[in-house]
This record gives sequence, C-alpha cells and structure tokens, in this order.
Amino acid sequence: MTVLRFVLKRLLAALPIILLLSLVTFLIIHAPPGDYADHLRTMLINQGGASAAEADAQAELFRQRNGLKDPVLIQYLHWITGIVTRGDFGFSLAANRPVAEIVAERLPPTLILALTSHLLATGLGVSMGVLAATRAGTWIDSALNLFAFVGMTTPRFLLALIVVYVLVFQLGSAQVGSFQSARYSGAPWSWGKIGDLIAHVWPVILIAAWGGLAYSMRVMRGNLLDVLNAQYVETARAKGLSPRRVIFGHAVPNALHPLVAYQGVALPYMVTGEIEVAIVFGLATVGPAIVGAMAVGDVDVAATFMLVLAITLILGNILADLGLMLLDPRIRLEGADR
Repeated sequence: MTVLRFVLKRLLAALPIILLLSLVTFLIIHAPPGDYADHLRTMLINQGGASAAEADAQAELFRQRNGLKDPVLIQYLHWITGIVTRGDFGFSLAANRPVAEIVAERLPPTLILALTSHLLATGLGVSMGVLAATRAGTWIDSALNLFAFVGMTTPRFLLALIVVYVLVFQLGSAQVGSFQSARYSGAPWSWGKIGDLIAHVWPVILIAAWGGLAYSMRVMRGNLLDVLNAQYVETARAKGLSPRRVIFGHAVPNALHPLVAYQGVALPYMVTGEIEVAIVFGLATVGPAIVGAMAVGDVDVAATFMLVLAITLILGNILADLGLMLLDPRIRLEGADR
C-alpha cells in the first residue's frame, strides 16, 4: 500500500505540471507567425493555379471554419478540454483525420525503438563501467573511456548522417527509410519478417543508444571506483570473500543508485534520440510527424506529441523513484514515514 500511495501522490502532483507544460508548449507552437491556412494559401497558388485574391478568400474561410481566428488561449482550452473530457486530441488539418489515429500509428514504434535503445544502453553501459572500473589504469580502461568520450560528444544527427551515407552510397543498402522490405509489408509476422525488421532498424537503435551507453558507462565507472575504496568493501575483502562476490555482491549494488535515479530522464532522452535519428532515416515515427506538423502549422499534432513527451518524462521520474525504493531499504522506510 505504501508504494501505491506513493505512486498516486506523485501522479496527482504531476497533473498541474502536465497542464502547465501543455499550455507553455501550445503557446510556443503558436509563437511563429502564420498558421495552416497560410500553408493552404500557398498550395492553392502554387499547385491549384488560384489567384492571390482567391487564395486569400479560401484561407480566410478555412480559418473561420476551423477556429483558427480564435485567441490562442481559447484554442488551447478547446484542445485540452477535448483531451480531458473525451480523450479527443484534436484534428490534423494536414492529414485530414483525428490526431489520435496519427498517435496510434507513430507512438508505438517510437516507444519500442526508444525502449530497446534504453535497455541496450543501460545493460551495456553498466557492464562496460564495471569492466573499466575493475581494470582501472589499463589499456582496456583507456579504450572504454575513449569510446565513452566519443559517444557523449558526437551529435546523434551527425552520426546518423554518416551512417546513412555509408549504408546507402558506400554499401548500396536498400534497407534505409522504412521498417520493412516490400515483400514483408502487410505480411503476417514470422521469423523472416522479424529478421527483416531488425535489418532495417538496427542502425537507429545503435545510434540512439550510443550516447546513453557512454553516459551510463562513465557514471558506473566513477561510482564503482569510489565504492571499491569504501571501508565496508575493505572489510568484505578482509573476511576472505572472493573478488567476484565483493564486486557484484557488495560494490555494484551500491554503485547503481545514481544510475537508477538517472533512469527518470534516460527514457525521454532515448525518445528524443530516436526522434533525431528517425528524422535522418525517414522512419514513420514521432520525429518526422512533429517536424512535418511544425512546418505547416498543424498545431494539434505537434502539441499532442510534445505533451506525450512531457508525460514520458514525468512517468520516467516516478519509475526511477520506485526503482530507488526497491534498491535501497532506507528510501522505503522514508517513503513509509511520509
């Protein structure tokens, strides 16, 4: 019950933050001049052959029909009220369909790729951090530190561009820009289709995971080096415990605390990393949808996806706190007192 009460309290405390973030996001999206009606006007002139006067009239009529002439706060109230009362995330003016359908298409693959990248980065990062700390001062430690330095300083979009160039122009790969090959598109799931999916998305997962992997490795290495010099570790060694038991039974669990706390921002970090890489690779995930919506002024789509990212950050912090409660009995006792 203590854990359930803690989660409920955190969720209730997060509601005002989510509302404030949604308002700020909505206002920022509206800050640039122009709206979707301006994009429609340009299309009518360039592609429809309409005169400027005809295009202006059509754009003005479109604004009146879709409420684009209402004040920004009124538009926000309509949008957020629809979400709270009906689960309606609005209507995409560009795609001419409900935003909920776009979210249902784009969000699951984004979260799957981000979660896979997150698990890969955490697992490998912790393992490499333990290896670097237990081999401190050796060439293995130097090589891993160099790897982490490059991973933390190289922009993911730049790395994605390099990988796309190598795959497409140097290796002639056709498995870029989609989740499946043509022969597997629409086919039922099979081992062949799963393998084809992995062949298409592995660069995205690795690039999105590299920065998080490097950070996890550096944090684990530094924490473990401090813990290995602690008095209780020296006592464990003096009792004759094997080096493996000292490291994995005593040192590693206590060195994990900062990494568990970092999980609160790690998943949103992986989501944004996946967004950057997916834009370069042209995958049908959240990233290209946000960029496309912002480019044409499709406000409901952009605002909804930004709201989802904010909720992901808040939920990630709650899960990180729960992880600390399970890892450290003292935190559980403090939670019970509150």
